[in-house]
Amino acid sequence: MPNNIAPPKTYSDWVELLEIFKSRTNDEEVLSAMQRGTVEWQSGVAERFAKKLVDAVNFRLNAATDRFQKEMSRSAGQERAIVQALISLRRELRFLAESVDLPAIPEKDRSKYRSLVVEQADSIQKSLEDSARNDRSGKLASIVRNNKVNTF
Repeated sequence: MPNNIAPPKTYSDWVELLEIFKSRTNDEEVLSAMQRGTVEWQSGVAERFAKKLVDAVNFRLNAATDRFQKEMSRSAGQERAIVQALISLRRELRFLAESVDLPAIPEKDRSKYRSLVVEQADSIQKSLEDSARNDRSGKLASIVRNNKVNTF
């Protein structure tokens, strides 16, 4: 599949691309463009760029957890539906971790942004395990442990 999205070079290019990123359309093309993009990492631009990127990732993270909660409430305890919801959430968390691990960002900042996503994934996993303890059968706890959302 040809990549039709040009890699961003200016701050305004990044702003446009991050809006597409937030909309969850063309994820693979958007990620490819982001990975090939450049940004002048200088005072002012760097801070604005970082804020836009983190805001976009947080937007997607909130949407992913909302989607997950809806899928779980619709699952009616069916194992297959629960596993699908967990896998879908893990896939999104993995994508978000890749989305902040960009060559255009200095390494120390990249690792800081990636850590934010990983910490959020770990927190979600812990919360899922804690709430699964309320299931007396142990089935939900087993499903949550065997389909971790923070392994990527």
